[in-house]
Amino acid sequence: MRDRGEAGMTLVELIVVVSIIALLATAAVPIARFQLKRQKERELRADLWMMRDAIDRYKDAADRGAFQTKVDSFNYPPDLDTLVNGVDVKDKKVRFLREIPVDPMTKTNEWQLRSMQDDADTTSWGGQNVFDVHSKSDGTALDGTRYSSW
Repeated sequence: MRDRGEAGMTLVELIVVVSIIALLATAAVPIARFQLKRQKERELRADLWMMRDAIDRYKDAADRGAFQTKVDSFNYPPDLDTLVNGVDVKDKKVRFLREIPVDPMTKTNEWQLRSMQDDADTTSWGGQNVFDVHSKSDGTALDGTRYSSW
């Protein structure tokens, strides 16, 4: 004969354990979303840095006279494809960017471009050259800034 103290878990104990597990699981979901957003923001910063570095290297090479550019371009690239396809410099092709990265926020490789002649706060690209690049996302970062202003 079994003693009552040796019996398995009661229904009340089981409900309490399941409730605690459910509470912990609901607390984990926002943390996981936060970490995912933070990772996407890291990717966006890295992609923007990589493209801006490629733009700067193109301008530096053009300023040194390694290749010819249009007069009104201020020696900036005409588009992002030029950074990928490269330019001819003394019998060889010089590329500044392997590929146009995918914006982690919009999941496309379309970026908001700004030329030297555009206003600083414009959202339309004049098309003369690529002076700067931004995300087309309307989202807000964890620090409260807009991704399109990065």
